[in-house]
Amino acid sequence: MHISGGMRTTAVAAVLGAVIMPLAACGGSDDGGGKKSNGQAGDGSRQARTVDLKRIPDVGDKLQKQIPANSRQVVAVYGQGKDSAKSTIVLYTKSGSTWDKTRSWEGHNGKKGWTTDHNEGDKRSPVGVFTLSDSGGVLDDPGAKLPYTQSSGFQAPHYWAKSHWNDFDYVIAIDYNRVKGTSPNDPTRPQGQSKGGSIWLHMDHGSGTSACVSLSKSGMQYLLRTLDPDRHPVVVMGDKADLKA
Repeated sequence: MHISGGMRTTAVAAVLGAVIMPLAACGGSDDGGGKKSNGQAGDGSRQARTVDLKRIPDVGDKLQKQIPANSRQVVAVYGQGKDSAKSTIVLYTKSGSTWDKTRSWEGHNGKKGWTTDHNEGDKRSPVGVFTLSDSGGVLDDPGAKLPYTQSSGFQAPHYWAKSHWNDFDYVIAIDYNRVKGTSPNDPTRPQGQSKGGSIWLHMDHGSGTSACVSLSKSGMQYLLRTLDPDRHPVVVMGDKADLKA
């Protein structure tokens, strides 16, 4: 099903069976230290702007060529290292033929780092370029431009550590092994279960995830209100070495 423009779909409930796998794939309790993101803008972000970039910085030709020509919004996730759970998330916006660095946040990725061959349960985030098509969460729509599904079905299980209970208050689906135009918690995986799925941008709990990318609540709100289907947003993500390849 194709959802055009800024149309939003709202669902007040989700079938329980449709959300168990996505939550298990994306979340999970760990022994994180609960450190908060640093920022200079009062909302966990850095607002320093760099203009007239000819390409996304520190991204090599291999991935740069995978960014669609019509994309005018790129969320770049710069992993600190192959086996590191720490990352920096930067939003770039294209104006004319050049890119502007508009905002950045400190965040996290998979607990064990990154992989170019993601598999279910490996605790590593997949390296690559992926479109961003759908969003949702436990909380009401904050004014998202991407289609937004609100549902209590996103709620993290309360047998997880309390620090993780709000992870999925807001989520943006990363289009890895999923069907575009569906709720982020749709369990369909076109490449099969073994390749994992339910890879999201979601709220940070201060440490690594099971495969997702996390950032502050205010950062998620900003992205939800800014990422626009008409600008064909994508995420470029990976550790620094793989990004530069």
